Amino acid sequence: MGFRQGAVLASCSFFLGVLFICFFVDYRVLHQQLTDEIIEDGFQFYATFFNAPPAIKAVLHGFMGVGILGLVAKLHKYDESAIFFDGSSLVAYIFAVAVYLAVSVPSLRTIVTPADVDTRADRIEALRILSAGNTIIMVVLGAVLVLQGGQEYARRAEVRELAKIEAELKAKGSASAGKDKKE
Repeated sequence: MGFRQGAVLASCSFFLGVLFICFFVDYRVLHQQLTDEIIEDGFQFYATFFNAPPAIKAVLHGFMGVGILGLVAKLHKYDESAIFFDGSSLVAYIFAVAVYLAVSVPSLRTIVTPADVDTRADRIEALRILSAGNTIIMVVLGAVLVLQGGQEYARRAEVRELAKIEAELKAKGSASAGKDKKE
């Protein structure tokens, strides 16, 4: 595994870790009967998450950039493996970032700093949308990790097959050389 693949795996794993922490709240919001306790827990959790110090947000957004740069750097090789695995991973990763920017950030703003026209029902709906968006991002980032693992598996299988073919050719070459000596 090289530095570029390590950058991709580290950024995906970091985001999945953050989203698994959020999943404890998201699961209750999405899959249980909504009670006032669940709603208030969600509001409080995401308010803490949203009001995190700027350094934490910088690390989060920096890791987004590292993942994209790692995938673009891997795609730069431009062979069949890079086109299929890294291209697909890049599309999925950009989709995850787009969901984060288009769904998560506005939903967090509605939950934590609602506008004058936002009612409690709007905030609850934003909480449900945020939970669904986080789940979608988790699935997409899991797909990126599977694609990266598949690429490594395919690379190792190719190396094994090439070594096997080379050994067979070498065996044929030494067998025909021994045959030439007998004649």
